[in-house]
Amino acid sequence: MKKIWKNLAVVLIIVVASAGISYTVVSKFSKQILSSFENMKNTEPQAQAQFARMDVVPAMATDFTVAAESSIHAVVHIMSKTHRSAQQAQSPIDLFEYFFGYREYSQPRQPQPQVGYGSGVIISRDGFIVTNNHVVEGADELQVTLNDQRSFTARIVGTDPTTDIALIKIDAEDLPIIPFGNSDDLKVGEWVLAVGNPLNLTSTVTAGIVSAKARNLGIIGGRSANGAPSLGIESFIQTDAAVNPGNSGGALVNTRGELVGINTAIVSSSGAFSGYSFAVPVSIVSKVVTDLKQYGSVQRAMLGVTISTMNSELAKLKKIDMVEGVYVESVADRTGAKEAGLEAGDIIVKVDNRKVATNAQLQEQISRFRPGDKVKVEVLRKAKSMTFDVTLRNMYGSTEIVKQAGMEVLGASFGEVSDEQKRQLNISYGIQVTGLTDGKLKDSGMRKGFIIMKVNDQRVHSVADFEKLVKDVQSGAGFGESALFIVGMYPTGKVNYYAIDLGE
Repeated sequence: MKKIWKNLAVVLIIVVASAGISYTVVSKFSKQILSSFENMKNTEPQAQAQFARMDVVPAMATDFTVAAESSIHAVVHIMSKTHRSAQQAQSPIDLFEYFFGYREYSQPRQPQPQVGYGSGVIISRDGFIVTNNHVVEGADELQVTLNDQRSFTARIVGTDPTTDIALIKIDAEDLPIIPFGNSDDLKVGEWVLAVGNPLNLTSTVTAGIVSAKARNLGIIGGRSANGAPSLGIESFIQTDAAVNPGNSGGALVNTRGELVGINTAIVSSSGAFSGYSFAVPVSIVSKVVTDLKQYGSVQRAMLGVTISTMNSELAKLKKIDMVEGVYVESVADRTGAKEAGLEAGDIIVKVDNRKVATNAQLQEQISRFRPGDKVKVEVLRKAKSMTFDVTLRNMYGSTEIVKQAGMEVLGASFGEVSDEQKRQLNISYGIQVTGLTDGKLKDSGMRKGFIIMKVNDQRVHSVADFEKLVKDVQSGAGFGESALFIVGMYPTGKVNYYAIDLGE
């Protein structure tokens, strides 16, 4: 019995001793663990591994009111009126009438005037207004209505069909204006406002973002007055601000109220806005209007190359590594590019240190310069970077500024053909040379009294028609075509033809 109690006492002592040892060990290690955690809490922030905290701030609303208020008063409504019907302007050639006059004369009907509407932007306090060429093209009358409902008769200062920009003038003072911004600084995703008169709803403001830049649509160009293909320059700002017919010529402004573009076109199957609109950037507009004011015509500088935008298909065809830039297909003789040393196969990547990745971007950069200006053109030639100093030339191959000579270069005065003379000659249109001095018409052999009926296959109904045809050829139909092909007759009924080279 004693032995049993003795053994039980030993077991009890061992249990108590084990419990004491366990408590001591756990207590000691627990303090060390807690001390370790405490030390981790006191370490430098960069040594900790933890989730980064996200600062959340409320979104800031974009305020359009300042830009809208500062620009809406400088955007005008333009009404254009054409007294000659579209049918008269575009009727096909009648060979009998062309050579012999009408076989039976009848009194021409008085056509109903054609009326169109658009927008414009006041750019000077003394009444200069920029708009689209297609808003004023062919107009016999232009009426401008300001946002305060005052109306003025406008005259055309100059037009540039190659950019679809026109400059008109009203006689007024102290007008509100929109300052020019910098379209180069526009970023895709930036808010912009379109201000104009869509669907004849005056003083309308819409908002959107810049969707793309340097967009080429192939809508400017076609055939010029002399039958040659015209040189269209397109580098549109694409936005999703709502634009409809009547917005043409209106303002595209940034949120600071600065002019960054002239709204020009929509792409739509219905003729109404369906998602995107397009504006001529102010980088092009400012150069065009400056030239029109100073010289009467746009001083178009030409590099002298034919080009294609680089893409994977072209790179594969030419067996070159894919690069971003503009591929030079050929270099024309007697051009700045040829003299500087550019060659077919070069890939243009920069102009004056500005990156060019597409044809549109290259056209936009070159359009900023005048004949005689020097530019640095950076190219890749067989993967090697090279830079050339190119002196730009005009369409005639010289570096001279081409001032709009107007009718003076022809050395003639013109007048309308009387109704009596039309009856005698069995004709219904034409203008008459009423006087001749030294000039191109006299040099060609034309004599006083000659009746001009057609110029470059276009009927001439008025002196204004003739002036426009001359101006179209002078202002750069392009590609070296600079001739007037004139057909008409003398009061005796004799038909004559004259070719007048305006490029000489």
